[in-house]
Amino acid sequence: MKMTTHDLVLCALCAAVTCILAPLSVPLAGEVPISLATFAVLLSGILLGAKLGGLSQLIYVLLGSVGVPVFAGWTGGIGITLGVTGGYIIGYIPMAFFAGLLYHKFGRNESGARKYAVMFVSMVLATAVLYIFGTAWFMVQTRMTLAASLAACVIPFLPGDLIKIIAVMLVAPPIEAALKRAVPASQGTV
Repeated sequence: MKMTTHDLVLCALCAAVTCILAPLSVPLAGEVPISLATFAVLLSGILLGAKLGGLSQLIYVLLGSVGVPVFAGWTGGIGITLGVTGGYIIGYIPMAFFAGLLYHKFGRNESGARKYAVMFVSMVLATAVLYIFGTAWFMVQTRMTLAASLAACVIPFLPGDLIKIIAVMLVAPPIEAALKRAVPASQGTV
């Protein structure tokens, strides 16, 4: 994958946004807190596409894994990455990848309602990917049943995830338009 300086800067910025938003969290009775991480992850995928969006989240995961306190509740370290919520943290990488892949392939160049419909479906499917990664790892770590894991790790988060998806749909198009204007034609598009 050929990357320009512009691409690297955008990856770093999206990783930084995740580092800033992910620690802002509300602990729940279970192990998995509510955080703004998924907002940042989805925004990264939508703005950067599959490869760069996934790369931006790989950077985030690596920073947190080496101990930088960028995970929920200002935590960090490999123990968190390999712990009960680690599947969700690692799942941010494919979440951004799939959101970017689907949106950039089927909706980015569209306009109006179709663009927003594809963006919405892309983020819903990417969130499902996150839930598969995270819940499977949670079940391995806790030995809870699928039903109990879904009740603890998925169902309580659905309304908040819907709100985050809608928020990304509101902020991504103007940012995307600004990024397109900022990139000279010789460098290609974002």
